[in-house]
Amino acid sequence: MNLPNKITLARIFLVPVIMFFLLIKMDLGSLSFSDFEITYNQIIAAVIFIIAASTDGLDGYIARKNKIVTNLGKLLDPLADKLLVAAVLISLVEMDKLNALIAIIIISREFAVTGLRQIALLEGSVMAASAWGKWKTAIQITMIIALLLNNFPFALIDFPFDVIASWVAAAITVYSGIDYFVKNKHLIPVE
Repeated sequence: MNLPNKITLARIFLVPVIMFFLLIKMDLGSLSFSDFEITYNQIIAAVIFIIAASTDGLDGYIARKNKIVTNLGKLLDPLADKLLVAAVLISLVEMDKLNALIAIIIISREFAVTGLRQIALLEGSVMAASAWGKWKTAIQITMIIALLLNNFPFALIDFPFDVIASWVAAAITVYSGIDYFVKNKHLIPVE
């Protein structure tokens, strides 16, 4: 197994670790000042999420640079991305930090586009990430980090960045999904 695929698998294996720190009831203490408080569990989960999310582009870059792109990597990479985002979004809904509608919109789009990518692979082509898809990813990751960190540092000035980022992420997610389907409608069987 090559290095990019190992990095992708590591991202998959980090998903339950993040969920453990978010959902298992254990008191590692908390950090608080002024009216702001965050548990160490959330800080640990956020750090692990940031590490996992940062490997998203790394595995693909290494594979392309070293010309070791594999079918396994083409399959696992988007799966790892979707598992990471979906698991954390579901956890945030469970923690009552994210509106369930936003999670449903994002997860639905992720799986729909992944299905379209799989159809493209079966047809012998690869759907490259669009500019909107890259913006969508960046905004989703920013939103998730803000939610994991209880809107820090914006909570200190009582600015609802996490809520705004959530709705912006949902809107760009929808738009980028429509963009993928419109640009790749030739892949969708109409029979």
